[in-house]
Amino acid sequence: MKKAMIAGAMLLLAGCSSTIDTTYYQLPAGSNPVRVSSNISGAQPMLWVEHVNVPDYLAGNGLVYQTSDVKYVIATNNLWASPLDQQLQQTLVTNLGRALPGRVVALSPHGEGYDTLNVSVTGFQGRYDGQVVVSGEWLLQHHDRLIKRSFSLTIPQTEDGYDAMVRTLATGWQQTAQQIAEGVAAQN
Repeated sequence: MKKAMIAGAMLLLAGCSSTIDTTYYQLPAGSNPVRVSSNISGAQPMLWVEHVNVPDYLAGNGLVYQTSDVKYVIATNNLWASPLDQQLQQTLVTNLGRALPGRVVALSPHGEGYDTLNVSVTGFQGRYDGQVVVSGEWLLQHHDRLIKRSFSLTIPQTEDGYDAMVRTLATGWQQTAQQIAEGVAAQN
């Protein structure tokens, strides 16, 4: 009987000491993106951000951290608050809308004659050397033309931890939006 009580007490203590909190993260939309000038007159053209695709290893709930040149760890207690592809698409629309004041940037098409943007993200993780990686390519359908560009950013993380990693990833995504905005504006 005494052994059972001691074992029960040990299990209770072990259960209490192993409780790990789960933290959820959301990408902040940038507040001051660079504005790209455009010479648009008349009605505002529309840019439809159709898709932002991420590979399977980024599509899960866990934040991704690259621990070596070939090894990735997906966090189990540091999770995205909503699917990463949706967060990337929504913040891209926000940042492009700010950077392209002469355009209507939206998540769905409206009317006729709009441009279509698709983005494939191949890297969006923290890295063992204190850097974050934001990489991929974008494809713009402008009238009857297709414009394809790649992006690859490596940005130093100024602080340790997941909070700093998410903020640095958001900065990289904002810089990517600015590059895309410049490419879109060049088509006019």
